[in-house]
Amino acid sequence: MGNLGLCGAHRTGKTTLAIALSSQLNIPFVRTTTSQVFAQLGLDPAETMDFKTRLFVQNHVLDAAGQVWQGAASPFISDRTPIDMIAYTLGDIQGKTEVDFDLLSQYIDRCFASTNQFFQSLAIIQPGIPLVYEEGKAALNAAYIEHINILVMGLCGDRRLQASVFCNPREAIALDERVRNVTGEASCGASRRNLL
Repeated sequence: MGNLGLCGAHRTGKTTLAIALSSQLNIPFVRTTTSQVFAQLGLDPAETMDFKTRLFVQNHVLDAAGQVWQGAASPFISDRTPIDMIAYTLGDIQGKTEVDFDLLSQYIDRCFASTNQFFQSLAIIQPGIPLVYEEGKAALNAAYIEHINILVMGLCGDRRLQASVFCNPREAIALDERVRNVTGEASCGASRRNLL
């Protein structure tokens, strides 16, 4: 199976699922530090930020995650992937957002390279579980969460991605069902076709 990354929007239960999968598959769960990176930089993940700031933060997030993944014994499960990082960066771009497209392209390429380096399988975890407010976490905006979900799904179909991809059905929100879905795909070898 190799390393498994759970990807998708915030507040979809990825961390809870990663911990359950770690126990079920008897492989380590590697926690990433997105909230800690925001805190270290003195920024609030729920606040709107300009593109330059977003890209600055996302590069720090990718660096921190890469260090954690690099130091982990393989195989492992992670609750974040560079695919998520691309989605959040793109999610902040609106029609009038001033963007240095060269810097954006470099960052996206860096994220795909990092995904290919650290992950052999990805599982997209879609929205559906009840939203619960938590201090220091990203905004509880159902439309924004859906926006990020759709971006993640599109990014997982990009030809630059080498990992196999499984998309958990939206209606599968019970933890035991999610565990069965992902472990079933992991044991038989997830296919990019499962996304479609």
